[in-house]
Amino acid sequence: MNTSPMLEPLKAAILDHARAEMPREACGLIVLARGRARYWPCRNTAPDMNHFVLAPEDYAAAADTGEIVAVVHSHPHAPVTPSEADRVACEASGLPWHIVAVPSELWRTLLPTGYRAPLVGRPFAFGVLDCYSLVRDYFRETLDLALPEIPRTDKFWERGENLYLDHLTEAGFAIVADGPRPHDGILMQIGSPLPNHAAVYLGDGIILHHLAKRLSCREVYGGFYAKVTTHIVRHNSFREAIDA
Repeated sequence: MNTSPMLEPLKAAILDHARAEMPREACGLIVLARGRARYWPCRNTAPDMNHFVLAPEDYAAAADTGEIVAVVHSHPHAPVTPSEADRVACEASGLPWHIVAVPSELWRTLLPTGYRAPLVGRPFAFGVLDCYSLVRDYFRETLDLALPEIPRTDKFWERGENLYLDHLTEAGFAIVADGPRPHDGILMQIGSPLPNHAAVYLGDGIILHHLAKRLSCREVYGGFYAKVTTHIVRHNSFREAIDA
C-alpha cells in the first residue's frame, strides 16, 4: 500500500517507537513546521491493548510546535487493515492516518472519505464506538439531530463523574415520567453507582445499545435492563410534539 512521500523519511522513527511499545499499540503525530515534517511520539492511555487513546496533553504539545498533518499508530502482531474504530476515528479527526503492522513492517494509509459505522454490529472501542457514540449516530442518521460530543475517559463513573445527567440539558434532553416512547433515551447503571450506559428505545419493546466487549445490537427491553434503568430521557423536539 502506497504511503505519502512525507511519511517516507519518518518511517524509521515510527518503527522504533512501535517496537518499543509492543505489545501495546504505539501512537503519534506527524507535525509540519517551517516546511519540515517530524514524527511526534505520544503516550497511549488506553486501558487495554486492543486500541489506542492518544494523550490529549501530548496532542496539545505537538500542536504548539507546528501543524498536525497526520495521525500514526501501530498494529502489533496484527494485520495492517484498519479496524472499525480506526475508520470512525479517522473521519472524526479529518486527517490522514498511517498504520504500521509490527513486526511485519507493512504500512497502510487511511484517508477520511465520509465513512460511517453501521448502527448494528459495530465493535466496542471506548470513546470512539461506545454506547454514547451509538446514541449520537442514531440521532444523526435516523432523525437528523446533532448531539454534542462529550469528552470522556474509561470508567468515568468510578471517579464520580455523572456525565449523562450533567450533560443532559446541553444535549437537548429532559427526564420524563412516562414512556419509554420511540426515540427516547434509556439511562442505566450497570455495576456502577451512577448512570454509565445509554440505549435508544426503538418501540415495540426493543432497544438499540452497545455494551463493552460486545457488538452493538437490538435487544428486548425488560428484565435486567429494566431493573437497572435509572432514567427515561426525551429529546426536546419530541417533548414539544407530545405536549402540543
